[in-house]
Amino acid sequence: MTKVKMTIDDVLALGHVMPVIVIDDVAHAVPLAETLLANGIRTIEITLRTSAALDSIAAIADHCPDMVVGAGTILSLELAQASASAGARFVVSPGCTEAVIKGCQTAEMPLLPGASTVSEMMALAEQGFGVIKFFPAMAAGGPNFIKSLASPLPHLGFCPTGGITEATAPDWLALPNVPCLGGSWIAPATLINDEDWDAIGAHAKAASLL
Repeated sequence: MTKVKMTIDDVLALGHVMPVIVIDDVAHAVPLAETLLANGIRTIEITLRTSAALDSIAAIADHCPDMVVGAGTILSLELAQASASAGARFVVSPGCTEAVIKGCQTAEMPLLPGASTVSEMMALAEQGFGVIKFFPAMAAGGPNFIKSLASPLPHLGFCPTGGITEATAPDWLALPNVPCLGGSWIAPATLINDEDWDAIGAHAKAASLL
């Protein structure tokens, strides 16, 4: 069955927190996705930082159709195409270039582009992007930086990622221009490798209620 095409706005509307996942063993992909779904998380970003990443995306796309899985760390046309072939529904980049934008358009993949400066954000807005990944969120200025953009850039929303914790997430989500954030604390690689699904489930439940 062909899956309905989604926009980035559709993806971010599925929940206020998107787990950012580094996965080392494809055998963990489906149990992880099932645990997250059971605890209220409906979308995840799997970063393309390990050899298991694309196979993990494919496994989740095949076996957990209710989970909207995306690919992170998109740096090129080739990675965008590989993510689309694996079954990703969207892609995320840490920064953004013309090559990445054109690559995602060619692959027909919705892109959440990354930026950390006002000039980068303005350039992406000129390209038609309404929501931007703010990365690395804490190192690049934290919640006060994004709060300060609500007035000069009222047409933009931000998905901050990088250095955010369960304790600091509410500070970000209280901002009117932050519809969603990326969080690695929900399913860190240590818990995934230990197959500690109970701990991951508890983190996911708490995140789904933020």
